[in-house]
Amino acid sequence: MARPLESPIAFTNIGKARWWRSGLFASQTGYVLLALAALFVLMNFASPYFLTAGNIQNMAKNFSFIAIATLGMTFVIITGGIDLSVGSVMCFSAMITSMVMTHVSTPGMTGAEWFVHLASDGNTVIANIPGLILLVSVLAGLGVALMVGLVNGFCIAVLGLSPFVTTLGMLSIVRGLGYVVSNGRGSFPSGPDAEYFYMLTSGVVFGMPAPFIYLVVLALAMAVVLHHTGFGRHVFAVGGNEKAAALTGISIVRVKIQIYVICALAAGLQGIIVAGWLGSAPANMATSYELNVIAAAVIGGTNLAGGAGGPLGAIVGCVLLEVIRNGLVLAQVNSYWQQTLVGVIIIAAVLVDRLRTRMA
Repeated sequence: MARPLESPIAFTNIGKARWWRSGLFASQTGYVLLALAALFVLMNFASPYFLTAGNIQNMAKNFSFIAIATLGMTFVIITGGIDLSVGSVMCFSAMITSMVMTHVSTPGMTGAEWFVHLASDGNTVIANIPGLILLVSVLAGLGVALMVGLVNGFCIAVLGLSPFVTTLGMLSIVRGLGYVVSNGRGSFPSGPDAEYFYMLTSGVVFGMPAPFIYLVVLALAMAVVLHHTGFGRHVFAVGGNEKAAALTGISIVRVKIQIYVICALAAGLQGIIVAGWLGSAPANMATSYELNVIAAAVIGGTNLAGGAGGPLGAIVGCVLLEVIRNGLVLAQVNSYWQQTLVGVIIIAAVLVDRLRTRMA
């Protein structure tokens, strides 16, 4: 006589993550979002002007001035690298853009005849093709950023140099080149296309600052690239385990060069936008910005060891830094406390992530 089958054993604990590893808390970005929400409430009580439409628009513009560079930095950190040259690249790209715009807009200068001519009064400078000067100037600024990214990528991926040492050296080299080409003086965008330049870099689109619109578009593009393309999977693979990625056939050299180029281009674009907001490109522009960019990426959940990160975390980290800065100003607190709070938040973010990993 056949024996009746016993009730199957149910493993109710298999496949279920603990509450601090699921849902909103599945990543460090979730914890930072909660901290950001708490800060919004706290700052609203500290100042009645914090949540006004004008202040929110102002914060959207301000955090956009480091967020685009942070997106590029996130690519680099996901692979386990670092780029300390972003601040210098921002300055150099902005200066080259401004200087080229001024040069080709000045009749009598080499090559200027291709872009401008004098009106019948002999004084008014008119562009041969409206917008061409702006296009050439921006491409020149992005071109020097591209070269910096290629040099960084070559030294790190091909020569095997340390990312920290390589980009630290490049920080000094590019900053020095900026002082050389400008003789230590700032440059001011001028010429027939200067109005277009200011409109595109510091104007308003659909009631929002233009830099914020650029940030949203680039963040969406980054999300698609990271999560829906082969290149994105290769970036995460290199950051997760470089040796294993190489064994699967991924070209480590190509991926690393590409991500350092992306980071440099993002920094170059960021610098050009900041120059439009400032109305000039001073020689000391974006000094120490690399610290804020790296801080924003790390606070947002990008793992310095590599293998984790994304555009949402990068933006959340930038917003958090701007909320702290803006809130301290409105609450009339000494602005020097900002750096102290940023340092505390970086350590707290890393600590929370470490605790989550140990409790998993």
